[in-house]
Amino acid sequence: MSEHFPDLLRALVTDLMLILLLCTMAMPKYRAKIIYVAATAVILVANLGANYYFYRAGDYTAVFYVDLAMLLVIGIALKPLFADGIMQWCFSYITMINIYAAIVFLSYYFRAAFPDPAYGNTFLRLILFAAVILAFRRWVSKLYRQVLDYWHIYILPASALLLCFLGHFFGGDIQQMLTANDSPLLYLTLLGLSIYVAIVHSLQTLTRQYRLREQNLAVEAQREYLQLATTGMAARLQLMEAASTQNSRAAHDRRHFNRVLSGLLERGQTAEAEALLQRDDRAGPELAQVFCENPVVNAAVAHYAGLAEQAGIRTRIELDIPAELKVDALELSMVVANLLENAVHACTRLSRESQPAIRFICRNAGRLLLEMENSCGADAKLDAVGQPAARAQGRGIGSRSVAAFARKYDAELLYRIEAGSFRVRLLV
Repeated sequence: MSEHFPDLLRALVTDLMLILLLCTMAMPKYRAKIIYVAATAVILVANLGANYYFYRAGDYTAVFYVDLAMLLVIGIALKPLFADGIMQWCFSYITMINIYAAIVFLSYYFRAAFPDPAYGNTFLRLILFAAVILAFRRWVSKLYRQVLDYWHIYILPASALLLCFLGHFFGGDIQQMLTANDSPLLYLTLLGLSIYVAIVHSLQTLTRQYRLREQNLAVEAQREYLQLATTGMAARLQLMEAASTQNSRAAHDRRHFNRVLSGLLERGQTAEAEALLQRDDRAGPELAQVFCENPVVNAAVAHYAGLAEQAGIRTRIELDIPAELKVDALELSMVVANLLENAVHACTRLSRESQPAIRFICRNAGRLLLEMENSCGADAKLDAVGQPAARAQGRGIGSRSVAAFARKYDAELLYRIEAGSFRVRLLV
């Protein structure tokens, strides 16, 4: 067995580095490392056993075919252990075989530069595989994880490169093929390097474009959010001013009423005092309804609650929103106004016989949990990202404003439609 030790060492190094390369390129699905260690051990034992059998016969061509068969088994059997999509997995698998073919050729081609070519072959494979893995981890890994939509395009040049490699390996004794085709294989290795450099460059370009697109979407959402804030701020402030004026006037009248009532009681005119109280009950000013402690949010809720009442929509509003908030009160009031406005519009499109209703609940447990539910028609739908679908061009700004608010404060926003009911939950 000692005479075959260099061959077995080379096979062990090759198998281990191939599996490490695949685990570097692909995304493991499970945290338990024992699963991957066990799978690696099974593959190593099976492959080394088969390799040893052919090493004893001196059939290195059969060893090459066994290694290819092992790669095929790895591609099929290990896929369930990784979370990559099928196209990304296929690209990783084909790339792994291309790297394997190039390193097999290079290690064989330059082995003579070492005092002992057998061990030199193994050393070169170890160095080349380690260099590829290090380069992938340092420069390619993040790009490789981010771009998921273009692997079907990248597979084409990678597959063509693989076919060219295999065409120069098959057809005879593997050692003779490596020697006879050394120049084409060297050029093919350089071509493969240029192909993958171009792929990495395109990944960088796509990643920058994707990041720029996300930034543009965020800027557009923020612009619409600010536009909505600008157009709605005057109405909100007028509403707050009207409510404040009404409450101040009521408080002023109440002080005068209390003085008159106190004077009547001091003079013992209880009958006149009772008559005054009864007249005040019938003609007293109606105070603005208070739904929560925060005056800005309360003004918005009071406005749309009044619209709902005028439209004959049943409402249930229970809000625990304190006066002091961790978010901007005016921004939160616009979110509440948008949600209530959409709810009122949805209910007004329904017939009175359907008894439309709005339920608005907010709980405060360190974070605010707002839940709104309203009746809706069959045309209410969500788009591909789970946001309310706009019914017409130019509509849906309110929903995008709510989404912008959620992104700004890292809030959780969830929409759901079921059984004629539209529900939205916002945790901020």
